[in-house]
Amino acid sequence: MTDDDGHAISYKVLPRGTPVWTSDGVEIGQVRDVLENEREHIFDGIVIEVAGGQRFVDAPEVARIAERRVTLAIDAQAAEHLPERDAKGGPEFAANTRAGRLSRFLGGGWRRR
Repeated sequence: MTDDDGHAISYKVLPRGTPVWTSDGVEIGQVRDVLENEREHIFDGIVIEVAGGQRFVDAPEVARIAERRVTLAIDAQAAEHLPERDAKGGPEFAANTRAGRLSRFLGGGWRRR
């Protein structure tokens, strides 16, 4: 592991193929895709290419995105248990603008697409 991973960069410019390292210094794969909630401009995570296929890394598990490396907040042992990429993606929700105050209070302010 090199000490210089470059300057921190935005997930929006993270190139495919960037090496992915665990918090304990093990290179586990390369960036395949960057996932974003485009409507709200929120980083959702990355998909990495590993020896056994593709794995999903949730945004809170990404500690640093830099020019030459992505560093995870988890160690190599935890990285072995990352979930496989869900090709369909998860369910999407949108604000239910027709919901009343009580419905929003009770969690009915969202509807599944």
